[in-house]
Amino acid sequence: MRVADGDDLRVGDAAQVEEVLAPHHPGADHGVPDRLGSHVGYRTAVTDDPADDRPAVPEVSWFSALCDDDYRSLGVPDPALRSSFAHCADIVAAAERGGFDNVLLPSGYELGIDPVAFAGGVAALTERIKLLVAVRCGEMWPPQLARQLATLDEMLGSIGGERRLTINIISSDLPGAPLDGPARYERTREVMAILRTLLSGRPVEHHGEHYDLVLDAPRIATGPPPPFYFGGISPPARDVAASHADVFLMWPDTMPAVAAIVDDLRSRAAAYGRTLRFGYRVHVVVRETEELARRAAFELVSKLEPADGEAIRRRSLDSGSVGVARQAELRGAADDDGFVEDHLWTGIGRARSGCGAAIVGDPDQVVAKLRAYRALGIDSFILSGYPHREECDLVAEHVLPALRSS
Repeated sequence: MRVADGDDLRVGDAAQVEEVLAPHHPGADHGVPDRLGSHVGYRTAVTDDPADDRPAVPEVSWFSALCDDDYRSLGVPDPALRSSFAHCADIVAAAERGGFDNVLLPSGYELGIDPVAFAGGVAALTERIKLLVAVRCGEMWPPQLARQLATLDEMLGSIGGERRLTINIISSDLPGAPLDGPARYERTREVMAILRTLLSGRPVEHHGEHYDLVLDAPRIATGPPPPFYFGGISPPARDVAASHADVFLMWPDTMPAVAAIVDDLRSRAAAYGRTLRFGYRVHVVVRETEELARRAAFELVSKLEPADGEAIRRRSLDSGSVGVARQAELRGAADDDGFVEDHLWTGIGRARSGCGAAIVGDPDQVVAKLRAYRALGIDSFILSGYPHREECDLVAEHVLPALRSS
């Protein structure tokens, strides 16, 4: 993902994707689909818990393209948009000027630059915006990672009483060292538990399958720990999220599917005596009119060769995941123009792994779509668009003010 690109069981068949999207607890009533994206009677998940203590306005984040994922035309490399400290820092600066709350710093391997190192460099260049730093479980020894993150936390400080460091936990395979789904998620569960303890400034005593540790916290870790953002739609991923995450992230999906996922994760978290907030990662193409927005979307893929798109998707460490398979399923169910439901365009997923759809429309239509997700329980949006620097300005101008006034 880059965001949430650890959502896999290593299978991609449609039956399993359908199974993991289904509710996992009794009493769920989301209607019966007559085709993908068309359910009758799904309920608005946010109404299920009247005591839900939700923020008055959503957190809205942008995306800095650290993984060589910036284009004017998808599949056509542009040297000026290749990931570098200067280019990605420019995106962060634009997001801060535009009024975004946070910015995702994604993690890859073959492509792009390291998010933790980048965050350390860009921290001194920002004043207000939070950084959502992606870390891959297993890449670093957890105590060393805790020290790195605690150092970033100290560098960034707080704004308005909230720490500026946030953490995106990724559970994907490591380069050259694949693990099956259950083992990876058990490793992820252990890493999250160790990190939370050490970042709270408390000593850890952990005896697990992957780590056996008894040690004090780094001096610089004084707590409270930054919030953990985590995503994945397979059953093991959902269980890790319910037990250890603070914000559950999801990739684009139809309204009924989003409602079902929110409802299921709320139930799972409640079984652990916990609550979750919910985040939604999606691209945006916003223009002054719907016609201009659709034209811009189609132009984005106008030079894409199918073989190039396939090669781009396969470069990611998450290319075999259930989440990626779900994005492919949405493309397969879309109409001839690539729309799977009103204003949700799947064409963008032809040239990227992970988050594979965009909200396309004029400002009122984009805001209305985001408000509809908000009504389902989404409190955090991670938006992006191509090229990331230019689309950042458009979203800041046309979407943020109206979305925050809702």
